[in-house]
Amino acid sequence: MTAPLILEADPIPRVRLHGDWTLARYRQLSQLRLAAETTPAQLDAAGLTALDTAGAAQLVRLLGAEQLGRLLPDASGLSDERRALLRAVAEAMAGREPPPGPVRRWSDGLVRLGALVAGAGRQGLQLLGFMGLTLSTLMVLLPRPGRWRPTALVAQMHQCGLNAVPIVALLTFLVGAVVAFLGATVLANFGATIYTVDLVAYSFLREFGVLLTAILLAGRTASAFTAQIGAMKVNEELDALRAQGLDPVELLVLPRLLALLLTLPLLTFIAMLSGMVGGALVALVSLDISLAQYLAIVHEVPVRHLLVGLGKAPLFALLIALIGCLEGFKVGGSAQSVGEHTTSSVVQSIFVVILLDAIAALFLMEMGW
Repeated sequence: MTAPLILEADPIPRVRLHGDWTLARYRQLSQLRLAAETTPAQLDAAGLTALDTAGAAQLVRLLGAEQLGRLLPDASGLSDERRALLRAVAEAMAGREPPPGPVRRWSDGLVRLGALVAGAGRQGLQLLGFMGLTLSTLMVLLPRPGRWRPTALVAQMHQCGLNAVPIVALLTFLVGAVVAFLGATVLANFGATIYTVDLVAYSFLREFGVLLTAILLAGRTASAFTAQIGAMKVNEELDALRAQGLDPVELLVLPRLLALLLTLPLLTFIAMLSGMVGGALVALVSLDISLAQYLAIVHEVPVRHLLVGLGKAPLFALLIALIGCLEGFKVGGSAQSVGEHTTSSVVQSIFVVILLDAIAALFLMEMGW
């Protein structure tokens, strides 16, 4: 097969065109290159059998718009129609230089940081606005029992609470055993292994019980809320609800929010018990601490630590439910958008839970609670 383009250097640098310069051969034409050190002085198109806009654009890419414009008046073998086509394409592509490569400056990092901070601020404002909308809808429904939806509430409590009991209990049991084992390993150097019981009790009553439960539900329940509402939006079910005069916040958000508000404290209490059971097993097997002695030490722990842990649960439940539902309403019209916002809801929920837990721990420590 004859090459579509030949560059002859002797005696005059000349470009010879052969074959079809059409869209059907675009892949082959796009691979052509000219020697950088040679500047053609003539254009011979006698061997050109077909030419369309795609082929003309490739010729302009090879020779350049200005250089092709200089070669066209004296080009041989070109019909008036092809000459006019090449001239029109060259004029259209004139001045279209390839975009320069990215220039990295030290300020680019500040720009990206500023964009992230601005995005986080917008997300925070959206969450506050959605929280206000949800709470105002709840206040409207409270004096109207006829509009309550107990069936949806019970179904969400079953999904969010009862179905999550096994994984919450198992995880906290294992973490409790690990904390007891590590605490006993360190405290054994000081002859104070008996304080392993206090370590497990304090850590699970104040922090680990509610934190592990909230993180589990952030990954399990917030993602489910986003995927369910997002799929409804993709299928235009939310538009159908609005067309019927129904409020999606009332139908979809409130049952999920109330279910999580009711179940997260209960799951937190189960997590506390499971964690201390795991610690009791390690204490019984490895530390020779009897179950009666273990329970006696736990009984001496002040009840305020239990209240501190349980007091965080409703706040975490509120934020997890709102973030999950909000990201569901922000889903676009594609399956990819559902996946992106589901991931975003999990990341945001876990981040907010850990951030608020850290702030609460510092505040309560300063207050002496």
